[in-house]
Amino acid sequence: MDVSTDIRDFLTTRRARLKPQDVELPSYGGRRRVAGLRREEVALLAGISVEYYTRLERGNAAGASEDVLEGVASALRLDDAERSHLFDLVRTANSSTAPPRRRPSQERVRPNVQLVIDSVNAPAYVRNGRLDILAANDLGRSLYSPVFDDRGPGSPNMARFIFLNPDATEFFVDWQTAASDVVAILRAEAGRDPYDRRLSDLIGELSTRSDEFRVRWAAHNVKFHRGGTKELNHPIVGRVTLSYESLELPNDGQRINIYTAEPHSRSQEALDLLMSWSSTVSP
Repeated sequence: MDVSTDIRDFLTTRRARLKPQDVELPSYGGRRRVAGLRREEVALLAGISVEYYTRLERGNAAGASEDVLEGVASALRLDDAERSHLFDLVRTANSSTAPPRRRPSQERVRPNVQLVIDSVNAPAYVRNGRLDILAANDLGRSLYSPVFDDRGPGSPNMARFIFLNPDATEFFVDWQTAASDVVAILRAEAGRDPYDRRLSDLIGELSTRSDEFRVRWAAHNVKFHRGGTKELNHPIVGRVTLSYESLELPNDGQRINIYTAEPHSRSQEALDLLMSWSSTVSP
């Protein structure tokens, strides 16, 4: 991946989404020649020269200090995920050494982590930054059975399922949001580790085979995956609405996703039924 191009496109897309009134600047009326803020306006808000900001937006981040990046992040109203992404890109661009030969990222789930998810009385699985599902408890495997049944290369992969399996639009009730979230997670991961060959291969595959993915990838949106709500249309128990928490395992480059339903709800009843069903089909 070209980090300079990513810096340029990320800053350009962030600038284009803002209007003067969003940042309490006068618009002076009339028709503007650019979408969003002008470079001069971003530079003013960031407290740097127009020349400096223009160089940065062109992908030349050499020597950009933390103070400068904080100013740009504030000027562009970046959220936490976007701010972190900008810092990741600039850190890579300013690396004084050639990209190291990367070992494959941790793919083995530690036995203690497997014990943790097996002890949880709720659907749970472990994924890496590429959204490969590396391990699951029985209920997690049953909940996401369409993903595990997807016959792709290697481990089941959430992004590959969402964009390349036609069943995904039925399984995810709000497929549009699920698709956008997946791309935003992959974009953030690419900023953290632009030299992950398997990630690059996955992005290349999805970009080639899915127009929906390609359009979203070009938007340069990023997201932290920490928690939220999922609504699924399960082929066995029907529609379920679940809350989830995503717990980071920083030493492994992995996350545990755990799903829960509101007590005494229709979704909890569905999970109970799914638990009974999974116990009859587990080896």
